[in-house]
Amino acid sequence: MTTTATEPPETVERTTRMRSVMQGRLLVLLAIVLFALTLRIAVTSLTPLLTQISEDVGFGATVIGVFGMLPTLMFAAAGIVTPALTSRIGLERTTLVAVAATAAGMAIRAVMGGTVGLLAFSCLALLGMGVGNVVLPPLVKRYFSEQVAVLSTAYLTCVQLGTMVPALTAVPVADAYGWRVSLGVWAIIPVAAFLPWLGIVLARRGHDVKDVTAESTVEPSGRVWRSPLAWGAAAMFGMTSLCTYSMFTWVPTILSDAGGSAALGGNMVALFSGVGFLATLVIPSLCTRMVNPFPLVIVFLTCFVAGFLGLLFAPMTHTWLWVVLTGLGPTTFPMALTLVNLRTRTGAGSASLSGFMQGVGYLAACAGPLGFGLLHEATGGWAAPFGMLFACLVLLGFGAFQACRPRMLEDTWN
Repeated sequence: MTTTATEPPETVERTTRMRSVMQGRLLVLLAIVLFALTLRIAVTSLTPLLTQISEDVGFGATVIGVFGMLPTLMFAAAGIVTPALTSRIGLERTTLVAVAATAAGMAIRAVMGGTVGLLAFSCLALLGMGVGNVVLPPLVKRYFSEQVAVLSTAYLTCVQLGTMVPALTAVPVADAYGWRVSLGVWAIIPVAAFLPWLGIVLARRGHDVKDVTAESTVEPSGRVWRSPLAWGAAAMFGMTSLCTYSMFTWVPTILSDAGGSAALGGNMVALFSGVGFLATLVIPSLCTRMVNPFPLVIVFLTCFVAGFLGLLFAPMTHTWLWVVLTGLGPTTFPMALTLVNLRTRTGAGSASLSGFMQGVGYLAACAGPLGFGLLHEATGGWAAPFGMLFACLVLLGFGAFQACRPRMLEDTWN
């Protein structure tokens, strides 16, 4: 005779609760990954098509320059407004709004017939993406606080994929089906991301306000702008972005001026992006294992300096080497994003630091490509523009020293 053991009700309830928690975390993971894929596609799906679009819609080089400034400008605006939004409606609802804005902006701009509409809905998409830049680090902290390195690597990898793939496919798709299809097809990804975020928000009804209230009670009474750690992180993030966007914009022209072909310039920009992608796979894990990761910053600053010197003095000799070294320099970008969670105790602190760092940082980065070009036009050479970047690297180093020191944001603002 056999007997069947029955589990006590407490065990069944605990098992059911754990299963529900795991399912919820998997849904959040899917939602984070899908949204991370969208955080650059509105930029890189557009820029390769600007010349073709300008001929069809009817705008000139000035408007193309405006399109070039929009990403950092909208990202800076998002960094400023997102902390206030999350403190009012919570992280999850803010993310849902951001996903909806990204999807609507990308879909509607593809059918606009005029320059104003194209600009306006590009701004809407970029603002939604900028909010996503800010909220993803605190979301990782809230749901995966014990796997910060793994999740940071996952979402940063998705960001990099969303940077490279649209840039590679934009022109072939436009040649086959037209630029509107090439531009609009990428709205599918934020639409897909909207569904799991809607499910998360509906499942958390009533909890958003409680989370905001609970986190606000443990925040210090000071402000994030009083923290040297926050200013250091902003300098680290901003100067990295300034140098990166300057290289994205000007590497083809630098090589062309030295006698290189347009194909070489395009290939070197792709190489520059690819090196950054590979660095993203390892840096979050390294940061979490080090009490103070500033020595890594020194390594990447050295790469920046060596790459810049090579491009300045010998651009057509070992070009690939200078571009690889320059591409390793912006590894301080994923470092800064990883430090958002490593240098804060609470989700509210993480959101505050993320918003401040990106708002101030991207605002400073707006001056990069424009300043580089103005200095080149004023001097007729490349020494002055690269001199500007070297000065920015000094600021990056000072900022990173403050951001990497082993302390918490909540202990540094008064």
